[in-house]
Amino acid sequence: MERATQVRGPELDLELGYRALFRALPVPCLLLDRQLRIQDANPAYLSTVGREHAYLVGRLVSEVFPAGPADREGPGAVEVSMRRALAGQANRLPLLRYDVEDAPGSGRFVERWWAAVNVPVLAADGSVLAVLDVVEDVTEVVREREQGELAREEAGQVQLRVQGLQADLQARSQELASTVHAEAVASRRLAALAGAALELAAAETLEDLVDVVIGRGMAALGADGGAVAVADETGGTLRLTRSDSLGASAEHKYAQVPLDSPLPVAVAARTGRPVLLEDRQAGLAFTSELADVYAATGKSAYAFFPLRVGTEPLGALVVGWDEPRNFPQADVDLIAAFAAQCAQALHRLLLRQAERAVTAATRGMSETLQRSLLTSPPQLNGLEIVVRYQPAARDAQVGGDWYDAFVIDGITRLVVGDVAGHDRSAAATMGELRNLLRGVAHATRGQPAAVLRCLDEAMADLDVTTVATAVLAHIEPPDEEADPGSVVLRWSNAGHPPPLHVSADGTARFLDADPELLMGVDAATQRRDHAQVLEAGTTVLLFTDGLVERRDATLDDGLRWLRRRASCAAALPLPQLCDALLREVDDRPEDDVVLLALRVHPGPPGARER
Repeated sequence: MERATQVRGPELDLELGYRALFRALPVPCLLLDRQLRIQDANPAYLSTVGREHAYLVGRLVSEVFPAGPADREGPGAVEVSMRRALAGQANRLPLLRYDVEDAPGSGRFVERWWAAVNVPVLAADGSVLAVLDVVEDVTEVVREREQGELAREEAGQVQLRVQGLQADLQARSQELASTVHAEAVASRRLAALAGAALELAAAETLEDLVDVVIGRGMAALGADGGAVAVADETGGTLRLTRSDSLGASAEHKYAQVPLDSPLPVAVAARTGRPVLLEDRQAGLAFTSELADVYAATGKSAYAFFPLRVGTEPLGALVVGWDEPRNFPQADVDLIAAFAAQCAQALHRLLLRQAERAVTAATRGMSETLQRSLLTSPPQLNGLEIVVRYQPAARDAQVGGDWYDAFVIDGITRLVVGDVAGHDRSAAATMGELRNLLRGVAHATRGQPAAVLRCLDEAMADLDVTTVATAVLAHIEPPDEEADPGSVVLRWSNAGHPPPLHVSADGTARFLDADPELLMGVDAATQRRDHAQVLEAGTTVLLFTDGLVERRDATLDDGLRWLRRRASCAAALPLPQLCDALLREVDDRPEDDVVLLALRVHPGPPGARER
């Protein structure tokens, strides 16, 4: 399905969605922007002037149709008429001569006579977006009168023939004026429906779509009321949203209609075929149940058009008129084209609504699963540990970021890691690695490097193919020569961003010993331990790359930002420090963020009562 046109600023930027409506008009039509540059031409116009669509679009109308040697008033009159339309006034041109080149650039002009009307295309606020030029080639009519057999008539008959010709031309002129007027009305209706198609394409909710259809759409169709019927999730019931002109009692009584109902709205939705009822007699002949509809709404004529995409029934469009109405084929085609636009917009909104419901449920389940694996850290004397987890702002996606903190033999173990990927598979692998690491740490009771080496081997043996990064750190008592209250941070880094060391005075630096190979790459990787004494008042930040990576900045830029901000906020209590850093992360981060903060307080570390 072609997309609807969109307007940006004062310029008209045509898309393809309205063209079903544009092509439905059987008379030649040309669409011009405010600079009188051609934006579109319907097939009837191309056939009349003998030009290709690609040759016309994007060029000034004066450039495409230059004035011929015999043209005196034609070019000026055409431009004046178009300028009046740009000022907001529909303008009809009298019969005029404007010759056309037999081929572009040939310089050979063919005599042509025209009748035309120029109609402004208005935006919702009443401003003029473009000009719709509707023309009729009346050259043959003029030639028939000029090339008659007047020269062979007797002198006495010439005057009679001239008088007959004048009367005939006058009648033809009146007929042409009536035709042009009707075409001007149709052109205005087409322009209004094109504007409604624009708004349908921009609708964000079902309420927006209904407002466009029963507001601007009904007015453009010349209707006195209408409704949109939308199939519910089960497909067994139609929910009707009506226009005020159908009445409150109709809204209450027909708010829901079973899809197997004999009412024409259900028949149209169910069968995919329109139902046209010219008057009450036709409606009651269709089904006696319409008697209550006529009584509740006061309408006489109805058109019910299915809203479908492919074979999927989405609902029906209801259009009503106060008076009986015939349905010429041009009107039927116009309503059908508008119904097709409504169906496309409705299908898009229903898909989006369903996707949002599914992703919201999936995301909630996934986040609950992930958070259940990210337990609260232990409460320790002399050591304060604060953790923060912020999921990425992607619907139905959670990541493989994790943290852990636990105590074995009086030694506090801290872990921050990141499994490749941003989906439920990554979250599942994260849980598997977290439990593996805990198990290995309890079994080996070794230093961080030894634990990570065993984890590499376990991943290979268990065929865990995902790669991951991690920092594993131990908090150990200091040696006898260290200051009282200090501790030793011993860590090993498997391809992860380095820990940030922030002294009590705010001096910040990364513990950036060269990171080693990621986990899951090579089971034979040799890993090393690193050590740093942490004095009382020192803060250490372990984090995942979501904290420092930005779409418009490098990783080094992000690391510099973190070091500077942590230095400035070093005096804050640890929870406030973590919250201050996360507040500066983008409102919609591209990746999960894990932040584990450790602060050393005076006194020996150890578990305390909760």
